[in-house]
Amino acid sequence: MPDPTAAPHPVRPASGIGSVRPDGWAYNRAPMIVYWELTNACGLACRHCRATAMPEPMPGELSTTQAIALLDDILGFAGPGEALPHLVMTGGDPLRRHDLARLIAAATERGIGVSLAPAVTPLLSRERIFWMKEVGVQAISLSLDGSNAAYHDGVRMVPGTFDATIEALDTAAEAHLPVQVNTLVTATTAADLPATFELLTAHTLQQWSLFFLISIGRGAELTELSPGDAERTLRWAQGVGRGAPFRVRTTEAMHYRRLSASALLRAGKTRAEVEAHPMSRGFGVRDGNGIVFVSNLGQVTPSGFLPLSVGNVNERSLVDLYRNDPLMCSLRDPDGFKGRCGACEYRDWCGGSRARAYAWTGDPLESDPLCPYQPRSAT
Repeated sequence: MPDPTAAPHPVRPASGIGSVRPDGWAYNRAPMIVYWELTNACGLACRHCRATAMPEPMPGELSTTQAIALLDDILGFAGPGEALPHLVMTGGDPLRRHDLARLIAAATERGIGVSLAPAVTPLLSRERIFWMKEVGVQAISLSLDGSNAAYHDGVRMVPGTFDATIEALDTAAEAHLPVQVNTLVTATTAADLPATFELLTAHTLQQWSLFFLISIGRGAELTELSPGDAERTLRWAQGVGRGAPFRVRTTEAMHYRRLSASALLRAGKTRAEVEAHPMSRGFGVRDGNGIVFVSNLGQVTPSGFLPLSVGNVNERSLVDLYRNDPLMCSLRDPDGFKGRCGACEYRDWCGGSRARAYAWTGDPLESDPLCPYQPRSAT
């Protein structure tokens, strides 16, 4: 049976959107986003936690002086007239970092945009949310892993977190602070996604991101979707996203882009028109290509879900590590991907989850095992 997502003609862009976006952003020059784990301390004990967060900070976390040096280093990503990466301060819980206010101010003074990914604990008070807006935080992310407390609190392992998350979401709307809501997708939670979507339509948010589980950290205790179920879930998300009052995106399910691109191609769009379409803004972004991760200890990895350290910011420039480390360079070259991902005509736009490939096979260049698509050249 022919694949209904197959494009009517080859779609591999000659210019390679995996390296350069239509707006000129070159992923070889700079990531679009630097994810910075300020601390691994957190008051929650989430079942899927990548960071295996703990109640108290880990010894050896970057000092304030080292942290500000990192901000100065990030400035090196941009030459005259070039844009700086956006900085997402995450954790653990960044609100547990004693010098958070100073770091936000230092980033803002340097022209680096900042977003926060706080944990929903008593530290995330109404006053703190309004404070974030006042000090220049551009957006926050909140995790909502189900349509009710049984689902969500069962993942977060702290009773009352569901109600507190909804309250924080509404408070952020009052403060005019944009919110991205992240929802974990596993074999257990997928059935509740339609109910979660309906719940969110009654609230104000900028984007809903479906995070497809990577089996690392505590997440190894949970079960990922099968490739077939993942594809059906992505098709559902694509459908509801067309009429949603917020953007619907995915994390570590890059083949969502294949579905989006193939729909545009079937509608008669050319390759150039697909690349210029608003939805293509995230095309090509994946572990190490458009994003980079800095741990609380200064270790640099392609993403928070691909735990292969390429060095430490205390010993080598983040700019140098991102641009020149052999692993980072290989992750930006989809021609070197293996198996179906290497043969796929969508590999520049999608590229698959390098983190999941590594988690399943030990090789970040292997195929993403969650994607069922059979490339034309492989059939």
